Amino acid sequence: MIAATAQWHTRTVNILKIALLVLGLAVVAFTAKVALTGTVGSTDPAAATQPKRQLDNVRQRAAELGNELQKGADRADVER
Repeated sequence: MIAATAQWHTRTVNILKIALLVLGLAVVAFTAKVALTGTVGSTDPAAATQPKRQLDNVRQRAAELGNELQKGADRADVER
């Protein structure tokens, strides 16, 4: 009877350790999400693509500036 109780106690403690580990990992994951996104919930699903849009805008403006510089260089060659 005492051996069975000790075995049950050991099994219960192991299950509680695993449950506590899973709960701890969930807390760490939630904390990391809040730290990275700055918010608990997602208020704007398109916000995740905002950096991509900004990069696309920079690339587009760089291409426009390159075209303007090329046109200026072409005009300078023609005027010579």
